[in-house]
Amino acid sequence: MKAILFQRHGGPEVLEYGDFPDPIPAPGEVLVRLRAAALNRLDHWVRNGWPGIKLAYPHIPGADGAGEVAAVGEFVSEWEQGDRVVINANLGCGQCESCQAGKDNLCQSWKLLGENTRGTYCEYIAVPARQLFKLPRDFDYHKAAAAGLVYHTAWHSLVVRGELEPGETVLIVGAAGGVNTASIAIARYIGAQVIVVGAGQEKLDLAHSLGADILIDRQKEPEWARAVFASTNKRGADIVVDNVGTTFPLSFRAASKGGRILTVGNTGGPKFEIDNRFIFSKQLSIIGSTMGTLKDFASVMQLITSGKLPVAMDQTFLLKDARLAHERLESGAQLGKITLEI
Repeated sequence: MKAILFQRHGGPEVLEYGDFPDPIPAPGEVLVRLRAAALNRLDHWVRNGWPGIKLAYPHIPGADGAGEVAAVGEFVSEWEQGDRVVINANLGCGQCESCQAGKDNLCQSWKLLGENTRGTYCEYIAVPARQLFKLPRDFDYHKAAAAGLVYHTAWHSLVVRGELEPGETVLIVGAAGGVNTASIAIARYIGAQVIVVGAGQEKLDLAHSLGADILIDRQKEPEWARAVFASTNKRGADIVVDNVGTTFPLSFRAASKGGRILTVGNTGGPKFEIDNRFIFSKQLSIIGSTMGTLKDFASVMQLITSGKLPVAMDQTFLLKDARLAHERLESGAQLGKITLEI
């Protein structure tokens, strides 16, 4: 099969378009003929590498993918050749205590496609049958792939961990990234008031199209916590979605008393100082989250495929042009999800 591979860490130039052996589905697995893959910031980090990361080379990036069932392994009865599917990248072992309790994102042997196992920038991939969600006949593969990881992550963070309720106010730090755009749409669907802090009118326009009520341009309002307070009658936000990390000091200020700070990442860097006085004096909760469960994936993909949640789409590149796609991702110019045509 054709695939995007890399043999060493580095910039987009390390990505190679070449041949790799076709996978064979093991018992309990399904072979998917991929038609679309989506880029995530994760792909950039894995390609660059970090201390301690261990990959089997050549590595194939990519967490998100959609296509059709090409073959099924032994003991698989729920899928048939030709079924249209999207892949859940969150790989639990299916056997440990957490997996048996329906908390597969807490699996002791947890893996993520494209991070610690080969991913979806390829023509075929074999995954456990439980990792698939069936797509309607006319649903776009690219939209499905684009939604997978980011909506799964945002749903578990906002709805499950954050316990978002209708009528609450949600502040989202960042206007155009994958998890942030998903968070905007989910918060709006739940019935929350949505405030977004973004950089520039174009990205804020995207946030508005997804349902954001109040838009704050951080280029004009660098101390944006003040603008949040002004827009909430000095109450602050019940929930702050902050996946930047280095913006925590402002997020603490922008949160209401008893507010929840939700985080699924740290695009601004993993280490930063915080002022603990805000945490105890305002009785804030800092809630971390990674991916979601099989149940979460089914719940959010059902809403997406039924048209109840929009998916922000940017540009599509051919698989062989994955380098160009990575360059666009790194530029920060994208408005929505970048996908690959396979």
